Amino acid sequence: MNHTISIRPVTAADYAGWKPLWDGYNAFYGRRGATALPEDITRTTWARFHDPAEPVHALVAERDGELLGLAHYLFHRSTIQIGPSCYLQDLFTVTEARGLGVGRALIERVCELAQRAKAPRVYWQTHESNATAMRLYDRVAEKSGFVVYRKML
Repeated sequence: MNHTISIRPVTAADYAGWKPLWDGYNAFYGRRGATALPEDITRTTWARFHDPAEPVHALVAERDGELLGLAHYLFHRSTIQIGPSCYLQDLFTVTEARGLGVGRALIERVCELAQRAKAPRVYWQTHESNATAMRLYDRVAEKSGFVVYRKML
């Protein structure tokens, strides 16, 4: 049996494997039960991955036919550069795959795709309590020094 982890774009046939990863990602950030995302957001997000007119994309990490992780990223314009910026919006791996290089492989693939798209940077954020992810992020990138603010409307 080949135990190689492959990183590839999500396909329409991946929904059954992607959805538990998506649910796990959202649960990690407290979006479950009464605070879960409405199903129409999940359906719309999934549809965007398959619409060539959309700037949002999805990758999955797969081993032996099982999906172990996901990365969602998007390209957008910036006022401080000519090329697009690449925002790595969501990154998640199943607990059993942590420490196997899945998260790093997903980040590296997003960076390769961003470079191909002539994006001079990839950026992402995580919650300050996500110490496990920050150990990886501190090895693969530098902190920007910016603090994120938001106002919910």
